Amino acid sequence: MKRLIPTGDPERPVRLAEDVQPVPAADEALVRVEAFSVNRGETFLLEDPRPGFVPGKDVAGLVVQAAADGSGPVAGTRVVGHPPYGGWAEYVAVPTHSLAGLPGSVTSVRAAALPLAGITALRLLRAAGAVTGRRILLTGASGGVGHYVTELAAAAGAEITAVTASPERGRRLIELGAAEVVHDVADARGPFPLVLESTGGTALPVALAALASGGTLIWYGQASRTPVTLDFFDLLAGPENAVIRHFHYAGVPYGEDLATLVRLVDAGRLRPEIGRIAGWEQAADLLVDLRERRVRGKAVLTVGSPLTPKESR
Repeated sequence: MKRLIPTGDPERPVRLAEDVQPVPAADEALVRVEAFSVNRGETFLLEDPRPGFVPGKDVAGLVVQAAADGSGPVAGTRVVGHPPYGGWAEYVAVPTHSLAGLPGSVTSVRAAALPLAGITALRLLRAAGAVTGRRILLTGASGGVGHYVTELAAAAGAEITAVTASPERGRRLIELGAAEVVHDVADARGPFPLVLESTGGTALPVALAALASGGTLIWYGQASRTPVTLDFFDLLAGPENAVIRHFHYAGVPYGEDLATLVRLVDAGRLRPEIGRIAGWEQAADLLVDLRERRVRGKAVLTVGSPLTPKESR
Protein backbone atom coordinates (compact mmCIF):
# COMPACT_ATOMS: atom_id res chain seq x y z
CA MET A 1 0.00 0.00 0.00
CA LYS A 2 0.98 3.67 -0.09
CA ARG A 3 1.28 6.15 2.76
CA LEU A 4 2.55 9.66 3.31
CA ILE A 5 5.83 9.76 5.21
CA PRO A 6 7.74 12.76 6.63
CA THR A 7 10.73 14.09 4.72
CA GLY A 8 12.13 16.63 7.19
CA ASP A 9 11.99 19.26 4.43
CA PRO A 10 9.87 22.21 5.61
CA GLU A 11 8.86 23.07 2.03
CA ARG A 12 7.97 19.50 1.04
CA PRO A 13 7.15 17.97 4.44
CA VAL A 14 5.76 14.63 3.17
CA ARG A 15 6.00 12.29 0.20
CA LEU A 16 4.11 9.21 -0.96
CA ALA A 17 5.95 5.95 -0.31
CA GLU A 18 5.27 2.22 -0.46
CA ASP A 19 4.73 0.48 2.87
CA VAL A 20 3.40 -2.80 4.20
CA GLN A 21 -0.28 -2.97 5.03
CA PRO A 22 -0.84 -2.81 8.81
CA VAL A 23 -1.75 -5.97 10.70
CA PRO A 24 -4.55 -5.11 13.15
CA ALA A 25 -4.40 -6.12 16.80
CA ALA A 26 -7.29 -8.19 18.15
CA ASP A 27 -9.24 -5.08 19.16
CA GLU A 28 -8.55 -3.15 15.95
CA ALA A 29 -10.44 -2.97 12.66
CA LEU A 30 -8.65 -2.50 9.36
CA VAL A 31 -10.04 0.55 7.56
CA ARG A 32 -9.56 1.43 3.91
CA VAL A 33 -9.12 5.19 4.08
CA GLU A 34 -11.21 7.32 1.74
CA ALA A 35 -10.42 10.72 3.27
CA PHE A 36 -8.42 12.17 6.13
CA SER A 37 -8.04 15.61 7.60
CA VAL A 38 -4.82 17.28 8.70
CA ASN A 39 -4.40 19.54 11.71
CA ARG A 40 -2.08 22.50 12.09
CA GLY A 41 -0.46 20.95 15.14
CA GLU A 42 0.57 17.99 12.98
CA THR A 43 2.48 20.33 10.68
CA PHE A 44 4.66 21.33 13.64
CA LEU A 45 5.54 17.67 14.30
CA LEU A 46 6.71 17.37 10.69
CA GLU A 47 9.35 20.07 11.15
CA ASP A 48 11.61 17.68 13.08
CA PRO A 49 9.94 14.27 12.80
CA ARG A 50 11.10 11.52 15.13
CA PRO A 51 12.38 8.34 13.45
CA GLY A 52 9.57 6.07 12.32
CA PHE A 53 6.86 8.71 12.79
CA VAL A 54 3.80 7.93 10.63
CA PRO A 55 1.26 10.75 11.02
CA GLY A 56 -2.50 10.73 10.74
CA LYS A 57 -5.25 10.84 13.39
CA ASP A 58 -8.47 11.83 11.57
CA VAL A 59 -9.81 9.30 9.04
CA ALA A 60 -12.99 8.16 7.35
CA GLY A 61 -13.47 5.12 5.16
CA LEU A 62 -14.65 1.54 5.00
CA VAL A 63 -14.01 -1.35 7.39
CA VAL A 64 -12.47 -4.15 5.29
CA GLN A 65 -11.55 -6.41 8.21
CA ALA A 66 -13.49 -6.47 11.48
CA ALA A 67 -11.69 -6.76 14.83
CA ALA A 68 -10.77 -10.34 15.71
CA ASP A 69 -12.20 -10.02 19.23
CA GLY A 70 -15.67 -9.33 17.85
CA SER A 71 -15.82 -5.72 19.04
CA GLY A 72 -16.73 -2.78 16.83
CA PRO A 73 -18.24 -2.57 13.34
CA VAL A 74 -18.46 -5.45 10.88
CA ALA A 75 -16.71 -5.50 7.52
CA GLY A 76 -18.42 -3.24 4.99
CA THR A 77 -19.35 -0.57 7.55
CA ARG A 78 -18.57 3.05 6.69
CA VAL A 79 -16.80 4.66 9.65
CA VAL A 80 -15.03 7.70 11.03
CA GLY A 81 -12.04 7.02 13.23
CA HIS A 82 -9.38 8.58 15.43
CA PRO A 83 -6.36 6.26 15.44
CA PRO A 84 -3.27 7.18 17.48
CA TYR A 85 -1.17 7.41 14.30
CA GLY A 86 -0.83 6.13 10.75
CA GLY A 87 -3.96 7.55 9.14
CA TRP A 88 -2.30 9.24 6.17
CA ALA A 89 -2.35 5.97 4.26
CA GLU A 90 -4.49 3.72 2.08
CA TYR A 91 -5.16 1.44 5.07
CA VAL A 92 -5.00 2.01 8.83
CA ALA A 93 -5.67 -0.18 11.86
CA VAL A 94 -8.00 1.63 14.28
CA PRO A 95 -8.94 0.53 17.82
CA THR A 96 -12.65 -0.22 17.81
CA HIS A 97 -13.18 2.11 20.79
CA SER A 98 -12.13 4.95 18.47
CA LEU A 99 -14.58 4.27 15.64
CA ALA A 100 -18.15 5.31 14.90
CA GLY A 101 -20.42 4.29 12.07
CA LEU A 102 -21.57 6.73 9.40
CA PRO A 103 -25.09 7.18 8.01
CA GLY A 104 -25.56 7.66 4.29
CA SER A 105 -26.11 11.39 4.72
CA VAL A 106 -22.57 12.05 6.01
CA THR A 107 -19.85 11.93 3.36
CA SER A 108 -16.36 10.64 4.07
CA VAL A 109 -14.97 14.12 3.45
CA ARG A 110 -17.26 15.71 6.04
CA ALA A 111 -16.68 12.88 8.50
CA ALA A 112 -12.90 13.15 8.21
CA ALA A 113 -13.14 16.77 9.36
CA LEU A 114 -14.69 15.74 12.68
CA PRO A 115 -12.37 13.78 14.97
CA LEU A 116 -9.64 15.88 16.59
CA ALA A 117 -11.31 19.28 16.29
CA GLY A 118 -14.78 17.99 17.08
CA ILE A 119 -13.72 15.89 20.06
CA THR A 120 -11.70 18.83 21.37
CA ALA A 121 -14.73 21.12 21.11
CA LEU A 122 -17.05 18.65 22.86
CA ARG A 123 -14.63 17.98 25.70
CA LEU A 124 -13.66 21.63 26.05
CA LEU A 125 -17.28 22.61 26.55
CA ARG A 126 -17.75 19.77 29.05
CA ALA A 127 -14.75 21.07 30.96
CA ALA A 128 -16.31 24.55 30.94
CA GLY A 129 -19.53 23.29 32.53
CA ALA A 130 -22.97 24.72 31.84
CA VAL A 131 -22.71 27.49 29.23
CA THR A 132 -26.37 28.47 28.84
CA GLY A 133 -26.68 32.21 29.34
CA ARG A 134 -22.94 32.70 29.94
CA ARG A 135 -20.76 35.24 28.13
CA ILE A 136 -17.76 33.47 26.63
CA LEU A 137 -14.65 34.92 25.01
CA LEU A 138 -13.21 32.54 22.40
CA THR A 139 -9.79 33.31 20.91
CA GLY A 140 -8.35 31.70 17.78
CA ALA A 141 -11.88 31.13 16.57
CA SER A 142 -11.16 30.78 12.85
CA GLY A 143 -9.88 27.19 13.05
CA GLY A 144 -11.78 23.93 13.15
CA VAL A 145 -12.10 23.84 16.94
CA GLY A 146 -13.30 27.44 17.03
CA HIS A 147 -16.04 26.78 14.51
CA TYR A 148 -17.31 23.73 16.38
CA VAL A 149 -17.18 25.47 19.77
CA THR A 150 -19.06 28.47 18.40
CA GLU A 151 -21.83 26.40 16.86
CA LEU A 152 -22.22 24.03 19.82
CA ALA A 153 -22.03 26.70 22.53
CA ALA A 154 -24.36 29.11 20.72
CA ALA A 155 -26.91 26.32 20.25
CA ALA A 156 -26.71 25.71 24.01
CA GLY A 157 -27.55 29.36 24.72
CA ALA A 158 -24.10 30.87 25.29
CA GLU A 159 -23.24 34.42 24.21
CA ILE A 160 -19.99 34.04 22.27
CA THR A 161 -17.51 36.80 21.50
CA ALA A 162 -15.17 35.30 18.92
CA VAL A 163 -11.71 36.60 18.08
CA THR A 164 -10.51 36.12 14.50
CA ALA A 165 -8.25 38.18 12.28
CA SER A 166 -10.24 37.37 9.14
CA PRO A 167 -13.37 39.40 8.31
CA GLU A 168 -14.57 36.55 6.10
CA ARG A 169 -14.23 34.04 8.95
CA GLY A 170 -15.87 36.55 11.24
CA ARG A 171 -18.97 36.67 9.05
CA ARG A 172 -19.15 32.90 9.08
CA LEU A 173 -18.85 32.77 12.87
CA ILE A 174 -21.79 35.17 13.14
CA GLU A 175 -23.76 32.80 10.90
CA LEU A 176 -22.84 29.95 13.24
CA GLY A 177 -24.22 31.83 16.24
CA ALA A 178 -21.51 34.11 17.60
CA ALA A 179 -22.99 37.21 19.22
CA GLU A 180 -20.00 39.37 18.33
CA VAL A 181 -16.74 39.07 16.42
CA VAL A 182 -13.63 41.15 17.11
CA HIS A 183 -10.35 41.10 15.23
CA ASP A 184 -8.14 41.87 18.24
CA VAL A 185 -8.61 40.33 21.67
CA ALA A 186 -8.03 43.77 23.21
CA ASP A 187 -11.29 44.92 21.60
CA ALA A 188 -13.40 42.30 23.38
CA ARG A 189 -15.89 43.94 25.72
CA GLY A 190 -15.57 42.12 29.04
CA PRO A 191 -15.86 41.06 31.65
CA PHE A 192 -16.39 37.40 30.76
CA PRO A 193 -16.95 34.67 33.32
CA LEU A 194 -15.30 32.22 30.90
CA VAL A 195 -12.45 32.58 28.41
CA LEU A 196 -11.45 29.77 26.03
CA GLU A 197 -7.91 30.61 24.93
CA SER A 198 -5.93 28.91 22.16
CA THR A 199 -3.47 31.54 20.95
CA GLY A 200 -0.89 31.94 23.71
CA GLY A 201 1.85 34.53 23.30
CA THR A 202 0.75 38.09 24.03
CA ALA A 203 -2.94 37.27 23.57
CA LEU A 204 -3.38 35.19 26.70
CA PRO A 205 -2.57 37.95 29.24
CA VAL A 206 -4.95 40.30 27.40
CA ALA A 207 -7.68 37.66 27.41
CA LEU A 208 -7.02 36.97 31.07
CA ALA A 209 -7.52 40.65 31.88
CA ALA A 210 -10.99 40.42 30.32
CA LEU A 211 -12.12 37.83 32.88
CA ALA A 212 -14.74 38.64 35.48
CA SER A 213 -13.70 38.27 39.12
CA GLY A 214 -13.65 34.60 40.00
CA GLY A 215 -13.78 33.70 36.32
CA THR A 216 -11.98 30.86 34.55
CA LEU A 217 -9.63 30.88 31.59
CA ILE A 218 -9.25 27.46 29.94
CA TRP A 219 -6.00 27.32 27.99
CA TYR A 220 -6.25 24.71 25.25
CA GLY A 221 -3.69 25.73 22.64
CA GLN A 222 -0.81 27.95 21.58
CA ALA A 223 -1.38 28.64 17.89
CA SER A 224 1.02 31.59 17.96
CA ARG A 225 3.82 29.17 18.96
CA THR A 226 5.00 31.90 21.34
CA PRO A 227 5.37 31.24 25.08
CA VAL A 228 3.21 33.17 27.52
CA THR A 229 4.64 35.63 30.04
CA LEU A 230 2.51 36.63 33.03
CA ASP A 231 3.37 39.35 35.52
CA PHE A 232 1.93 38.84 38.98
CA PHE A 233 1.65 42.56 39.62
CA ASP A 234 -0.22 43.13 36.35
CA LEU A 235 -2.77 40.62 37.58
CA LEU A 236 -3.43 42.76 40.65
CA ALA A 237 -5.14 45.29 38.38
CA GLY A 238 -7.19 42.58 36.70
CA PRO A 239 -9.80 40.08 37.87
CA GLU A 240 -9.61 38.86 41.45
CA ASN A 241 -9.18 35.13 42.09
CA ALA A 242 -8.94 34.20 38.42
CA VAL A 243 -8.48 30.53 37.57
CA ILE A 244 -6.21 29.39 34.72
CA ARG A 245 -6.91 25.81 33.71
CA HIS A 246 -4.82 23.78 31.29
CA PHE A 247 -6.81 21.56 28.92
CA HIS A 248 -5.84 18.79 26.52
CA TYR A 249 -8.47 16.77 24.68
CA ALA A 250 -6.71 13.40 24.53
CA GLY A 251 -7.92 10.26 26.26
CA VAL A 252 -9.52 7.08 24.93
CA PRO A 253 -12.17 5.96 24.24
CA TYR A 254 -13.20 8.29 21.42
CA GLY A 255 -16.00 6.29 19.83
CA GLU A 256 -18.85 7.73 21.90
CA ASP A 257 -17.81 11.32 21.17
CA LEU A 258 -17.40 10.51 17.47
CA ALA A 259 -20.90 9.03 17.43
CA THR A 260 -22.25 12.21 19.05
CA LEU A 261 -20.56 14.38 16.43
CA VAL A 262 -21.88 12.21 13.59
CA ARG A 263 -25.41 12.36 15.03
CA LEU A 264 -25.25 16.17 15.21
CA VAL A 265 -24.00 16.43 11.61
CA ASP A 266 -26.68 14.00 10.42
CA ALA A 267 -29.35 16.13 12.15
CA GLY A 268 -28.01 19.37 10.63
CA ARG A 269 -27.00 20.73 14.03
CA LEU A 270 -23.26 20.73 13.34
CA ARG A 271 -21.69 21.79 10.06
CA PRO A 272 -18.03 20.95 9.43
CA GLU A 273 -16.20 23.98 8.08
CA ILE A 274 -13.88 22.67 5.37
CA GLY A 275 -11.56 25.26 3.92
CA ARG A 276 -9.70 23.02 1.46
CA ILE A 277 -10.30 19.64 -0.20
CA ALA A 278 -7.56 18.07 -2.35
CA GLY A 279 -6.23 14.72 -3.50
CA TRP A 280 -3.51 13.36 -1.24
CA GLU A 281 -0.95 13.80 -4.01
CA GLN A 282 -1.17 17.52 -3.13
CA ALA A 283 -0.50 16.90 0.57
CA ALA A 284 2.90 18.61 0.70
CA ASP A 285 1.57 21.92 -0.66
CA LEU A 286 -1.55 21.78 1.50
CA LEU A 287 0.46 21.14 4.67
CA VAL A 288 2.63 24.18 4.01
CA ASP A 289 -0.47 26.32 3.42
CA LEU A 290 -2.03 25.01 6.63
CA ARG A 291 1.12 25.71 8.64
CA GLU A 292 1.31 29.24 7.26
CA ARG A 293 -2.38 29.85 8.07
CA ARG A 294 -3.51 30.05 4.47
CA VAL A 295 -6.32 27.57 5.14
CA ARG A 296 -9.29 28.52 7.34
CA GLY A 297 -11.38 25.76 8.80
CA LYS A 298 -10.48 22.13 8.16
CA ALA A 299 -8.24 20.75 5.41
CA VAL A 300 -9.26 17.35 3.99
CA LEU A 301 -7.37 15.08 1.61
CA THR A 302 -8.94 12.27 -0.41
CA VAL A 303 -7.06 9.01 -0.96
CA GLY A 304 -6.69 7.54 -4.44
CA SER A 305 -8.91 8.85 -7.20
CA PRO A 306 -11.05 11.89 -6.30
CA LEU A 307 -14.34 10.74 -4.81
CA THR A 308 -17.58 11.40 -6.63
CA PRO A 309 -20.45 12.70 -4.47
CA LYS A 310 -22.00 9.22 -4.47
CA GLU A 311 -18.73 7.46 -3.54
CA SER A 312 -17.93 9.93 -0.76
CA ARG A 313 -21.10 9.07 1.14
